[in-house]
Amino acid sequence: MDTNFDPVIPRGPRGKYRQHSLEFKRTLVELALQPGASVSRLAREHNLNTNLLFSWRKLYRAGCLGPVSVPAAALLPVVVAASPAASASQADVAGSITLEIGQVRLRIEGQADATTLAQVLALVLR
Repeated sequence: MDTNFDPVIPRGPRGKYRQHSLEFKRTLVELALQPGASVSRLAREHNLNTNLLFSWRKLYRAGCLGPVSVPAAALLPVVVAASPAASASQADVAGSITLEIGQVRLRIEGQADATTLAQVLALVLR
């Protein structure tokens, strides 16, 4: 026996989905990929669902929205200089490491502990 007495209300036709141009998608994705950009803020400003902008980013990186113009990663320049005590053994040599990123300069002198160096680099490079 059916105990559901609620009337069935037929739904009307759905409205049209918004269709965004490829240029619009690329522009928003390139703005979202800028350092310090907020995807949620960009989505709100353009009346979009945040998940839609994230999916456009995924398509952009896969090359489905045209050629990718934002580099995925930037490489840092490395300069290798000859040690002044090249003839001494490694145990006797107290080296130095200088790391320059933007306006930050980090200089480590003496023997660098690998664990400590990894922690410092993780903090500086994030």
